[in-house]
Amino acid sequence: MSSTATPEKRRTALDALHRSLGATMTDFAGWDMPLRYGSERDEHLAVRTKAGLFDLSHMGEITVTGPQAAALLNYALVGNIASVGVGRARYTMICRADGGILDDLIVYRLAETEAAFSQYMVVANASNAQIVLDSLVERAEDFDAVVRDDRDAYALLAVQGPESPGILKSLTDADLDGLKYYAGLPGTVAGVPALIARTGYTGEDGFELFVSPGDAEKLWEALTEAGAPAGLIPCGLSCRDTLRLEAGMPLYGHELSTSLTPFDAGLGRVVKFEKDGDFVGRTALEAAAERAAAQPPRVLVGLVAEGRRVPRAGYSVVADGRVIGEITSGAPSPTLGKPIAMAYVDAAHSAPGTAGVGVDIRGSHEPYEVVALPFYKRQK
Repeated sequence: MSSTATPEKRRTALDALHRSLGATMTDFAGWDMPLRYGSERDEHLAVRTKAGLFDLSHMGEITVTGPQAAALLNYALVGNIASVGVGRARYTMICRADGGILDDLIVYRLAETEAAFSQYMVVANASNAQIVLDSLVERAEDFDAVVRDDRDAYALLAVQGPESPGILKSLTDADLDGLKYYAGLPGTVAGVPALIARTGYTGEDGFELFVSPGDAEKLWEALTEAGAPAGLIPCGLSCRDTLRLEAGMPLYGHELSTSLTPFDAGLGRVVKFEKDGDFVGRTALEAAAERAAAQPPRVLVGLVAEGRRVPRAGYSVVADGRVIGEITSGAPSPTLGKPIAMAYVDAAHSAPGTAGVGVDIRGSHEPYEVVALPFYKRQK
């Protein structure tokens, strides 16, 4: 009789601290991560109105360096990475040869190295980090570039919310005012060397701090102390999900998958056909772009409940007595005070205000309103 050992869950450098704060932990992509510390709703609203502090150390950092680092990334990814300036970042995707999305990524172009090589940091979703790493290594064979797994080299903390700039300014002399959205710069925060980025996933202003795991606890405590007067509280993955849902931001495994191309997901803008040279998936994506321009099979839309029942991923969207789509993400919206969802629906039912659309929740067709995404947009 054989037994299969359960793989040990990975723990971040802040694991003991989360437990001391009474966090409810959950398995996420093989990591033991804080789901919530108290009320998910309170954590969500803190980020919308004040500030929240997240541990995102499960994300996958991959460093790419060398004379042909930019050329490799232009070939391996769908975006034009060669055009990214030093200190800037770009949202992009890595696709299979058939155009299916392997992951969505943020790529940072870091300062030039002493050898004047370009240096990039690719940040992958935790669930896909190994797949992205393996794909980049495989695609790097014909390039003078080095792909390095740096997942253990970084802890990642994020401060999100309208009070986050003030909180961070009290701990650093880095030029935060000059740090644009989708940019990153090296600096020191509370005496800790960090890459300070501004690429949030909550719909609010905020910062991500890539630091050595050994410095993570010191930085967390400094941010907690500096943020307390502004109302900053620790936040788990549960409210991160409702925040990104309100902001209409896709989540891999829900709105994005290998069965969809970027054009199917309404994100064809990230594919840059005009860049020099070939790239993985180009031919398939050109065909997908033509199909989407002619008539998209399904369109990603927002749905707002007229009642109180919450839709979940996988539930059918119905109209005129037939299935017209499927929910990809659903949750109660603390900001709107109603259940909301994202769904892929037939193009004929995708216009905001389309009447007669419902969600099949355990056999009952609950009425929903089709709305444009995002559900929430912060006032700048």
